[in-house]
Amino acid sequence: MKILVSVLLLAASCKLQAIGNVEINLYKESPTKNLAQLCLQPEVCSLERIHAIHVSVSEINYSEKDKALQITSRIFIDDLELAIRSKLNSPELDILHPTNGQTTNQLVSAYLTDHLKFKLDNKPVKIHYLGHEIEDVALICYIEIEGVKKFKSLEVLNNVIQEIHNDQSNLVHITYKGPVKSFRLMKDKPSDIFKVEPK
Repeated sequence: MKILVSVLLLAASCKLQAIGNVEINLYKESPTKNLAQLCLQPEVCSLERIHAIHVSVSEINYSEKDKALQITSRIFIDDLELAIRSKLNSPELDILHPTNGQTTNQLVSAYLTDHLKFKLDNKPVKIHYLGHEIEDVALICYIEIEGVKKFKSLEVLNNVIQEIHNDQSNLVHITYKGPVKSFRLMKDKPSDIFKVEPK
C-alpha cells in the first residue's frame, strides 16, 4: 500500500492513461479517491501493473534568501537505472550499489547534466547536483542554480528517461513570485518556457 501511494503521488497533477477500467485524472479528483478506485481493482493493484506509468515530477522553487532556484526531481529508480545503463552501455549496472569506484551521486549527476537543462533569459545556466535520497520506488534528486537575482523567462528542458520510454511524461512545477505554474514535457516537446508576468 505504501509503495502504491508513492507511485500515485509521483504521478500527481497529470492526466494519465486508463489502467484497467480506471482512468486517473488527478486534476479533477483527489489522490485518495483515485487510490481507493485502484485498490478495488485487483488486476491493477500491483507495482508492475501500476508502473506502466512513466512519469517524473520536478518542483522548481525560487529562494529569495539564497538567491537560488532550488529543484527537487522525483524519478522512478528502475527507469533511471535503465537510462544510465543504456548511456554507459553497462547492462549489469546497479545505480544504488555501483562498483569500480563510482557512486550513485556521480552516476545520477552526470545523467541529469545531459538531460535536465535550464536557460535564464535565454542564457544557459549551470546546475549543481547536491545529492539524493530514496523514497520507496523513487529517487529524489536535489539540484540548485545559484546566483539568481531575477529573471523574465526560465526555459526548462527535461528529457529524462525519454530515450527509454516514448510515453515518458516529465511534469514541472515552478514557483517564482506568484502562483505555481505547471507544464508537462513529452518526447515530442521536451522543453517549455516559463515567463514572468508583469505586475
